[in-house]
Amino acid sequence: MQSGMVLIWVGALLIIGGIVLAAGQVLWKGRLSDPHRMGSTGGTGATLEPRGRARALHPKHHWPSIALVALGIVLMLAEAAV
Repeated sequence: MQSGMVLIWVGALLIIGGIVLAAGQVLWKGRLSDPHRMGSTGGTGATLEPRGRARALHPKHHWPSIALVALGIVLMLAEAAV
């Protein structure tokens, strides 16, 4: 296998790993909605939208996954530029 293909595969795996890490962090936080709160809101019903700001989706909490995706993109672009 050529070294160029190895860099492309490593870059692709880093991108996939970063996406899986970001999705896992959001999913491990718990449920997005609570079915027991249906009557407490004034007519909005059960919703998946959080009441406050979505702090779980803030880039500050996901910097490792963003760094993995960025590193994977850099590796793939570096090989494509050669």
